[in-house]
Amino acid sequence: MQCQQAEEGLVVSCGSCFSPGSAALTCRINGGISVAASWEPEQQKLSCVVPKEHCVPSFYYEVVDGAGNVICKSSNCCRDAPGSACAMSDAKTCDEPFLMNGGGSCCGDKGADAAPGAAPTAAAAGAAAGRGVMSGLSWLDRLLPVWIVAAMVMGVLLGSLAPQVRGALAVLHIGNVSLPIALGLWLMMWPVLTKVRYELLGSLLTSKGALKQFGLSFVLNWVLGPALMTALAWACLPDLPGFRNGVIMVGLARCIAMVLIWNELARGSAELCAVMVAFNSVLQIVLYAPLSLFYLQVVSGGAAVHVGFWPVAKSVLLFLGIPLVAGVLLRYGLIAVKSREWLDKRFMPWFGPCALLGLLYTIVVMFASQDIISQIGNVARVAVPMLVYFMVMFFASFALSHWCKMSYESAVTQAFTAASNNFELAIAVAVGVFGINSQEALAATVGPLIEVPVLLGLVYVALWLKPRVWEKAGSRAAHSM
Repeated sequence: MQCQQAEEGLVVSCGSCFSPGSAALTCRINGGISVAASWEPEQQKLSCVVPKEHCVPSFYYEVVDGAGNVICKSSNCCRDAPGSACAMSDAKTCDEPFLMNGGGSCCGDKGADAAPGAAPTAAAAGAAAGRGVMSGLSWLDRLLPVWIVAAMVMGVLLGSLAPQVRGALAVLHIGNVSLPIALGLWLMMWPVLTKVRYELLGSLLTSKGALKQFGLSFVLNWVLGPALMTALAWACLPDLPGFRNGVIMVGLARCIAMVLIWNELARGSAELCAVMVAFNSVLQIVLYAPLSLFYLQVVSGGAAVHVGFWPVAKSVLLFLGIPLVAGVLLRYGLIAVKSREWLDKRFMPWFGPCALLGLLYTIVVMFASQDIISQIGNVARVAVPMLVYFMVMFFASFALSHWCKMSYESAVTQAFTAASNNFELAIAVAVGVFGINSQEALAATVGPLIEVPVLLGLVYVALWLKPRVWEKAGSRAAHSM
């Protein structure tokens, strides 16, 4: 790749790229402004002109075809270009190669160019994309199942060796929840809700295709998902009402945290995912309590337990409403005082892991308060409906999005949004309504232990399917958000 000064701005070009075909091409700079890109078949070169006013010392761009699919992207092009005028006396070669969306190289790495006009095979593109999945996770996220199992073991040992800790946890209460647990639940939710980009909701709600995107998301997340989890819970746990109710509560909570990670690893639409998270965060305040009442009382016939609307609503307000308000205030307060870039690049990498600490702390205390050893068989049975749910929701959403002629980026975002669950909220409400020693709370705790490895595996599946399904469909792909 080369970056060269011109009168109208900075010309960015890439030689020896594979031919992207005859589709109209656009360079999208820093995820915002778009300029026309041109493919020169004789020179096997792709180029676009970046206007002077949009040149910065370091910028990122990607090439998009007429269907909205990302063909190539730069990892950090022209980061050595000085100043806003991009004043460069000579052409410079970027340190990073021009990268295909998915991780493969369009132009080769430091001289190892692809053969002119040669497009990567579907297998090669899928393999290249898959190799970057684990490297895209932080070491904390890579070992999340290990941390959860370790927290469970620590909790069991603490409850066995120091049984007096159970009484110490019940001294002060917030609602029906002990103060130490409440602090853990708030810590678990606050960073997650601070990270959500609520500012994108208004613009994308009014954009082209928004009705189809949000309509499909609503059906998958708030109609199909809860109904499927309830059916699976009854099919797998007909004789365990407490565990069954806990599984149902997990199915009602739509994911607003880990889905951002899965979507990024699977090369989904970051903008659409951010808006879906904001959309579901708001809807959970409104819908979680009435849907809990409907599925636990009406659909399940109030079997073995009576759940009132207000206890559930109060738990939602306490453990979702309070951290939601705190997250919004913290986010926009820091943006006003510092900047959005400072929030995303400096503050969230430090603040974000606090959610994991809150989750692990809550798991330790919960398992210390329960007699897990005598219920290990039932806990294993809880994993079955969750495992089936994650798989069915993912593939059903993926297939339905493809049938609706959505691009891969939109389809994978829809699939992971529908398949993921907000286990933090499910744990918080189960503890608030049924108590920390309840089977409902224990069942909700099993959720992340199953979800994390399954959805990580589905990231690989999505990247494997992309070149075999979407890229073969060609012109049938519709515009992504």
